[in-house]
Amino acid sequence: MSKIKWLPGIPLGLLLLATTAMNAQSVPVALPDLTPQQQRLVAIAALTATGELERLNGQLGAGLDAGLTVNEIKEVLVHLYAYCGFPRSLNGINTFMAVLEERKAKGIQDPAGREARWNADRSDPYERGRKVLEALTKTPQPKPAPGFGEFAPRIDAFLKEHLFADVFDSDVLTYQQRELVTLSALAAMPGVDSQLQSHLKIGLTTGLTENQLGQVAGLIEQFVSRTQANALRKLLGRPIAPLIEPDMMVRIAELEIAPQHLEDYKAILTTEAAASVKLEPGVLAIFPMYQKENPTQIRLVEIYASQAAYQAHLKTPHFQEYKTSTLNMVKSLTLIEMASLDPETMQEIFKKLQ
Repeated sequence: MSKIKWLPGIPLGLLLLATTAMNAQSVPVALPDLTPQQQRLVAIAALTATGELERLNGQLGAGLDAGLTVNEIKEVLVHLYAYCGFPRSLNGINTFMAVLEERKAKGIQDPAGREARWNADRSDPYERGRKVLEALTKTPQPKPAPGFGEFAPRIDAFLKEHLFADVFDSDVLTYQQRELVTLSALAAMPGVDSQLQSHLKIGLTTGLTENQLGQVAGLIEQFVSRTQANALRKLLGRPIAPLIEPDMMVRIAELEIAPQHLEDYKAILTTEAAASVKLEPGVLAIFPMYQKENPTQIRLVEIYASQAAYQAHLKTPHFQEYKTSTLNMVKSLTLIEMASLDPETMQEIFKKLQ
């Protein structure tokens, strides 16, 4: 990062503008709310980290539509290998390649954006990475890093020489963008709270605001889970969202199916139940079963996050297809409303509640 030298006769405001233009990484930019581009960066990072490739596909396209360039998204996916591993990063890159091919086939020309540039001085990568980390944390960085760096010098070298020198040194993304991507990926993964806490602090030094970080938690809830969002909220000192809504619906559906339609009905029901759980965040469980001694007797355990989630479920194309396709197959239907005796244990059984 360049050092600022004060020149006589040049107004401070002009100098700051020129410095920003030369190196966007040097000057943090604080915004009151996450921009559409930043929101897509959060979603792309979180879904890459969790391996949700089908949903990632949609968010990659949304990122391009929001104005992110091909090279910016490509750099995001490369950057993430350091935090969620090569397999998730490579899967994300392959998904992005498919998205670009699909958009190209539709006649969409996405801007490539500028190519990556690196620091010309590459003589001492460890020292270069150490200085980058000092710029990010605004604190001195001893050599080697205390604790883990003394115990395992190679990991300290990898972090400084590769991650904070080679990866962070590419100026396709600003430091602020990289930290937003990093903390979004960490927020999506369980078991990395200490690293997430460190990057939250770094995110603030790059100009992200507490309000924006709170919005990140909302996006993590939307794209990953409420439990992961709550882990982030806890570190931010914000109120924890309840895992179970007061109007959560739990019920058992008892159906009798006409014998001649049984196999067709089971196939349709299986498809609909799988689509509901996969595509609808508010459908926590639809678990179909049948009586062994009387297979035409079907039972469903249904759990919806709220009444609103259930009403939204009834309007989905997959439910409407199920309803119209099976209308003449069902001889009887009884819906039994239930209530949980032990909500805490139910969270362990139905992991999607978390």
